[in-house]
Amino acid sequence: MSDKPFQFKQFTIKQDRCAMKIGTDGVLLGAWASTQHNPFSILDIGAGTGIIALMLAQRCNAELIDALEMDDDAYEQCVDNFETSPWGDRLFCYHASLDEFVDEIEDQYNLIISNPPFYSEDFKSDNEQRDLARFSEALPFDHLIESASKLLSEDGVFSVIIPNKEENLFINLASNFNLFPNRILHVKGSPTSDIKRSLMEFSFRESDIKKETLIIETGRHEYTQDYINLTKDFYLKM
Repeated sequence: MSDKPFQFKQFTIKQDRCAMKIGTDGVLLGAWASTQHNPFSILDIGAGTGIIALMLAQRCNAELIDALEMDDDAYEQCVDNFETSPWGDRLFCYHASLDEFVDEIEDQYNLIISNPPFYSEDFKSDNEQRDLARFSEALPFDHLIESASKLLSEDGVFSVIIPNKEENLFINLASNFNLFPNRILHVKGSPTSDIKRSLMEFSFRESDIKKETLIIETGRHEYTQDYINLTKDFYLKM
């Protein structure tokens, strides 16, 4: 993966100090997460480069957009990306663990979003920083969900992207904290491939689940209209 800055239509992401580079998962979540409830405050848990928070700053008028990043280098890079964006006055990154943040912050958020680390069953590399960013031991699902339930406002929304095979587990864990799925997007790389990712939106309100499927490509770099519609406000070539 490249260390070069990634240019979006309205902002630039520097990523040379971050273990996890710009990827499809973060862009999908930043574009898909609902802002229809006009959130006043947003929290991005495990911000990395700050990509998702920046996308939400572009998409909505939330006055307070906070991000949380524990890794030293990623934190500094996130702050830099925030400060050089058009929305620097609305963006703030905390350098803390999720435990510390939950203990110290009394505010609640109208939208909480997270692209949490996973691939827990895969081999570990020689890059400890990258492993920390990728592996779920760094942020177990139950810890993420419990923390989100404490930080989420009564009418708030919690949005997350995870491997599809973890979907049922995540939903069951969320129910322990009275968080219920309202929307689910299943992502497939191509029409014939298996579902790879689940984007899920939770709230404290039980409802029928609105389920949709997104196919990214019909061929190599031949993107579907649904994918183009979702990401065209961000990617330069869409």
